[in-house]
Amino acid sequence: MRIIVPMAGMGKRMRPHTLTVPKPLIPIAGKPIVQRLVEDIAKVCQEPIEEVAFIIGNFGKEVEARLMKIAESVGAVGSIHYQDQPLGTAHAILCAQSALKGNVVVAFADTLFKADFKLDTSAEGTIWVQKVEDPRPFGVVKLNEAGHITEFVEKPQDFVSDLAIIGIYYFKDGEYLRSELQYLLDNDIKDKGEYQITNALENMKSKGSVFIPGQISEWLDCGNKDSTVFTNQRYLEYIQDEEGLVSGSAQVNNSVIIPPVYLGENVVLNNSVVGPHVSIGNNTQVTGSVISNSIVQESTKINHAHIANSMVGNHVVYEGMPSDLSLGDYNTLRG
Repeated sequence: MRIIVPMAGMGKRMRPHTLTVPKPLIPIAGKPIVQRLVEDIAKVCQEPIEEVAFIIGNFGKEVEARLMKIAESVGAVGSIHYQDQPLGTAHAILCAQSALKGNVVVAFADTLFKADFKLDTSAEGTIWVQKVEDPRPFGVVKLNEAGHITEFVEKPQDFVSDLAIIGIYYFKDGEYLRSELQYLLDNDIKDKGEYQITNALENMKSKGSVFIPGQISEWLDCGNKDSTVFTNQRYLEYIQDEEGLVSGSAQVNNSVIIPPVYLGENVVLNNSVVGPHVSIGNNTQVTGSVISNSIVQESTKINHAHIANSMVGNHVVYEGMPSDLSLGDYNTLRG
């Protein structure tokens, strides 16, 4: 089994947090989004992961090294592939064409999920979906009575289905997928100006491939600040009974923790109330503050503040005022 993770986007909706790191490396409950994604896919697959192929832009060697460690965390070899132009989902996947062989899961790195199903690797293809109230902003699938996918519809304005494609796909034959993606590029077949995976899926279906839905129990978006803070909240709910959410090296001095909370290595809390639904990264210090429903990253200092529904980046100094924050790396803000 191989996992292919396209993640070359600039993450513009997450700025300023994506000015120094790509969006998939922003932490959720102490782990990068992309690590959570890869680990959860590995659980659903129930078989060893041979390779994790990351498709990135020019993120730099430090980011690439972090991605290699994420692959190692699931017992896989990591590989790096580059997408230099934003030419669509099909083009992005094809950038990792050397990894398109055998059983393949393609997972776009701006979404997390919770699933009760286990992947049936004998199926030709599985498209992971979730019911949504308003399907118009999404690609959706239509099913027949046998539960097979009969149609892929991109952003339908009239109702055809409420099963939205979440951006995770399984293919039994990676080489076949590669040939169909290459066909789109060779023949310049585009949708809305880009090469789309849904066009390849339609072609494969018309040639007899049978795709089934893999319906998840919850779809967690990491597209902007508010949705990422909510995803952090939900994830902490899921894992609150796991050991190690509060590091043994964390110092909690005259402070109250309201679970679920994640505290990284060497976090120091002084005279503060933290939680519920707060994640605080390594080496961060919080003094005289109240923090709830927020993500605070590494090596940051927060003094005498009241923070809720917020994201605070790395190496930030923040003092002062009640706020709903989205504060990027290396800022200093005093009330």
